[in-house]
Amino acid sequence: MESPAKGNNWFGLTTQELPIGAAYKWAVRPDCGAVVLFSGTIRNHAEGREGVQHLTYEAYEEQTVVRFEAIGAELRVRWPDVGRVVLLHRTGKLQIGESSVIAIVSTPHRPSAFEAARFAIDALKETAPIWKHEVWADGADWGTGAHDISDAQSVGGPE
Repeated sequence: MESPAKGNNWFGLTTQELPIGAAYKWAVRPDCGAVVLFSGTIRNHAEGREGVQHLTYEAYEEQTVVRFEAIGAELRVRWPDVGRVVLLHRTGKLQIGESSVIAIVSTPHRPSAFEAARFAIDALKETAPIWKHEVWADGADWGTGAHDISDAQSVGGPE
């Protein structure tokens, strides 16, 4: 997964390991003194499900990047000083400890970088058509906490 040759957004889905280091380096800009990176990793449990062994992510690919673009647009409305934004998500089978998603935001100052990165991952979870299937010691099923997909503009800020 290659970084964009131009522009300030890097959005995508991949079946490959996420390029966390390359994405972080790409997000650094001379006018931005803060880069916040969130990496969601696969853990060994979920609500009511101990001994999770692995997850499989599926996505409605034709709409996922469209949703990521809407998140980026809304993020730039709320935090106009944002430099670069990265939203990358894996699909396919992932093992415990692997990163399934990254959200990276660079801004001139740390408060807006933290706020914008928090919004980015929260909006991705609420608006992107991505689903996870969990396999644990006693069974398998789709992930808990499913909800209707919303628009990026309806995602609230930090509490």
